[in-house]
Amino acid sequence: MTATKDQEKASVFTRQNYLWMLVGLVVIVLGFILMAGGGSDDPNVFKAEEIYSFRRITLAPILVLAGFAIEIAAIFRKPA
Repeated sequence: MTATKDQEKASVFTRQNYLWMLVGLVVIVLGFILMAGGGSDDPNVFKAEEIYSFRRITLAPILVLAGFAIEIAAIFRKPA
């Protein structure tokens, strides 16, 4: 079954919207992956340099927030 022009216009999101939503989701997931880890096998050992590294404290949250911003922009983006 092929979509007519009226059915295409009735759709809220276009292919570009979904593509940008996918990009935003990938950026969010990448941010959470970068936050993960830093645990120790020995519960008596605390490795502050691993837990409080630039990657976990700065880079990962920036990526997560950027991913949410991309998601919001993708939702509000109007079709051309």
